[in-house]
Amino acid sequence: EVQLVESGGGSVQAGGSLKLSCTASGETSNNNCMGWFRQVPGKEREGVAAIFTGGGRTYYADSVEGRFTISLDNVKNMVFLQMNSLEPEDTATYYCAADRYCRLRHQGGGWSLLHESIFNVWGQGTQVTVSS
Repeated sequence: EVQLVESGGGSVQAGGSLKLSCTASGETSNNNCMGWFRQVPGKEREGVAAIFTGGGRTYYADSVEGRFTISLDNVKNMVFLQMNSLEPEDTATYYCAADRYCRLRHQGGGWSLLHESIFNVWGQGTQVTVSS
């Protein structure tokens, strides 16, 4: 069993930066992919960024491409989300997720890891608030 704990959320003004961290514990050798999702009240959870822990291939939502960066520390069993040029629309609860099987879903013209249904393990979330 894997447990995920997020940290690093907070409040920032538009244009600012935050770095989220997620620490995995337990059977972390099963974490073949990890991702960050976000959710605002009344809306579905959306994929933000995801990464395969082995090869390091990354996936980003169009809305964050070029502003957010997902990265790993496989020694410390951590995944990070560096968020730059934050916008009020980025305000949400951010969740870390992990999965063993990482079955890609077809999206648009290709295959993506940014689907909630792919991930089996979830953290409790950390709040990010961006003010204008």
